[in-house]
Parts: sequence; C-alpha cells; structure tokens
Amino acid sequence: MSYVPVLKNKKEALMQSRYKEFRYAWRVVLASAVGIGLGMAPVPIYTLGVFAAPLAAEFDWGIDKVFLALPVLTLFALILSPLVGLLSDKIGARRVVIGSVIGFSAALMLLSLNQGSLTLYLALWGLVAILGVGTLPITWTRVINNWFSDCKGLALGCALVATGIFGIFIKFYVAFLIDAVGWRMAFIGLGVLPLITSLPLVYFLFRDVDDPKVPEEQRNAIAEKSGQIVTGMLASETFKDWRFWLMAGCFVLISFGVGGLIPNLENLFATKGFDKDDAIILASLIGVSVVVGRLVGGYMIDFFWAPGVAVCMLVVPAASCYILVQPELTFMIAAIAVLLIGLAAGAEQDLMAFMIARYFGMKSYGVVYGVLYSCFALGAGSGPWLLGREYTASGTYDNVLFYVGIAFLAGSLPLLLLGKYRDFSVPAKA
Repeated sequence: MSYVPVLKNKKEALMQSRYKEFRYAWRVVLASAVGIGLGMAPVPIYTLGVFAAPLAAEFDWGIDKVFLALPVLTLFALILSPLVGLLSDKIGARRVVIGSVIGFSAALMLLSLNQGSLTLYLALWGLVAILGVGTLPITWTRVINNWFSDCKGLALGCALVATGIFGIFIKFYVAFLIDAVGWRMAFIGLGVLPLITSLPLVYFLFRDVDDPKVPEEQRNAIAEKSGQIVTGMLASETFKDWRFWLMAGCFVLISFGVGGLIPNLENLFATKGFDKDDAIILASLIGVSVVVGRLVGGYMIDFFWAPGVAVCMLVVPAASCYILVQPELTFMIAAIAVLLIGLAAGAEQDLMAFMIARYFGMKSYGVVYGVLYSCFALGAGSGPWLLGREYTASGTYDNVLFYVGIAFLAGSLPLLLLGKYRDFSVPAKA
C-alpha cells in the first residue's frame, strides 16, 4: 500500500490552510509589523546609541548616564507589562494599542524639552514607558496568535521582522536628523513616525478574531481551525509550572546579551578604531540579520521543535563576543560578528510568543506574556547600562564581553529541557 497519495493530500491541505490563514489575516500582520517596528520595544534600543554622543557632549554626561534611560524603561516594563497583558485579555488589544501609540509618540517628542537635567531626562523616559508599554509585542502577538494556527510561527516572524527592518532605517533616520537639525528636532521627528504610520494602520486593519466587524465566516473558520482562542492554562496554573520559570530565566540571560550589545555597538566599534560612519554602518547591519532571524526562525518553528530551533539560533552570538574582544578587527570580521548577534535578536521574541501559545495556550496569553516580557525586559534594560558603565570605568568593553558570551550559552541550552508541546486543540470543560 502506498502512502504517497495520503502524504500528498495532507501536504496540500496544510498549504491550503496556511494560505487561508494569511488571506484572512494579512491586514493584522501588516498593522502589527509597522506597530511593533515603531513601538517601544525597538525604538529606544536602536536609537539611543545614536543619541548618546550629542547628549553626552552637550550635557557633559558619561555614556552610562545616557543609557540609564534603558533601566528606567525596564523598570516600568517590569511593572506594567503584566497589567497591559491583563488589560488586553479583558478589553481587547486594539483599544490598548490605539491609546498607547498616541501616548508613545507624544512622550518621545517631549524628550526634546530637556535642558540638561538628568532627573528630567529619566522622568521623560519613564513617561515614554508608561504611555508606550501598550506598543510592546504583548498586544500585537496576542491577536496574531488568535488568527493563526498552522502558520503561527511564520506570521509572528513576519510581524516581528519589522524590528529589524526599522532597525536598519531608524538609525540612519535619526543620525540624519541630528546632523541636519540637531538632537531636539530628531526626537520630534522620531515621535511623529508612529502617528503618521502605525496609528492609521491600527485603526483600519488591526482587529482580533472575535471583533464584531470581522466577517462571521472568517471568525468561525479561524475559531474552528485553531481551537485555541479560549483554551489553555489559567495564569495561576502557568505560574506554578516549572517550564514558565525556566523560560523566564533563559530569556533574561538572552535579552541581557542582545539588549546590552545592540545600543553599545557604535561606541564599541569606535574603541576598535572605526570612524563614525563605519561604526554606524556596522551597527545598522544588526537590522539585516534581525530580518533574517525573524523570518527563518518563524518559518522553522512551524515545522520543527521550537526549543531546538532556539538553541541553534541563540547560541551563535557567543562567537560574536569572542570576535569582538580581538585587538584588531577588519570591517568584514566585525560585520560577521554583528550579523550573528542579529540572528539571536531576530529569533528571541518569535520564540517567546510561539512557545507561550504552544506550552500554555491562549486563555491567559496576555498576562502570561506580560510577566515573561517583564523578565525579558529585566535583561534587555540592564544590559546596555552595565556595558556602558564598564566602558566608562575602563575605556573598553573587552572584559564584560566574556560574561555576555556566557549569558548566551547559559540562556539557550536549558531550553532543551522544555519537552513536547501541550495539546489545547480541545477546549477544556467548564
């Protein structure tokens, strides 16, 4: 008996299902991509390194003081991410996102008002966090996970890839504005972007599966296919599960490494003898590999076990740390190091959103993602400041890069212990 026709039919059915999911929800992916790309997750970490030199020069601050903005963002993300996730579960992600895009834009523009007060500078970044926390992937990925089942990983990758695409663009955009009109107008120009791009797309295109304005045919088809919109573990059950805390610890370490390196790249390459233009070009390459990491990682986790994919993609930046401590770097070797870091930066949030849905379900996705994102933010926010402090104290990044490499290894390998996915295809009984 031949199984070829059966396998062929299954493959065709899978392809049709994946096509149908994207046909129904491409608008959601597009709006999410732009919203994430111009949201609070990538904008500070990709642009603060460009703002660092003019701010430090004008106000006579050390680089570590400029990067104190990121621990402030982290603190508020730690506190507010679970609340935003809970709010998204209760009133819907769309309402949260619309208000947060407006607030985030306004707060970025207010940063132009600083006259040299470090207290005001940090307070304004706190306002950015408070008003912008709803633009974090918590909200966007909740809706995407509801719309997609067979194509979940690729859909998440397509949306989250915007952090890399905008990472390429936004560094040059901010650098151009600083050179042309100064850092104050650069903050205003940065704040305008979400208002004229994200907000219209969210208003017209970003709707969850259960939104009354979604055609009933689509709503029923997606709900029947995924079976995950209202199923899964309660938040209280999830927080008692060792898998959650293993993931939390791993993503703290990975985000420390990725988040610590990216905003320090321009300054790191300056210490290695590269001029300003080459340093910005090298740092901007991170966006290229983030794009690759998002798409490749998202595609792979639809077909292969996600923790295995995670280890393959998250362990390679340890090699970058070894490369970057070398006393002499060519442009090509430095570029390779950046590209390896970007692979991890590209994969980490795809994997986090995907594994939450697969291991814990969608019943309490918002609050679970929010708590896990708080752990993620702890690493991402403390990394830049600690690396910047090491540079201010010693004039080099070489010593701390050794510990960053260990963080990549320790944060990726334990994910292999997570085991097989849970099955939430059958709704639990009330």
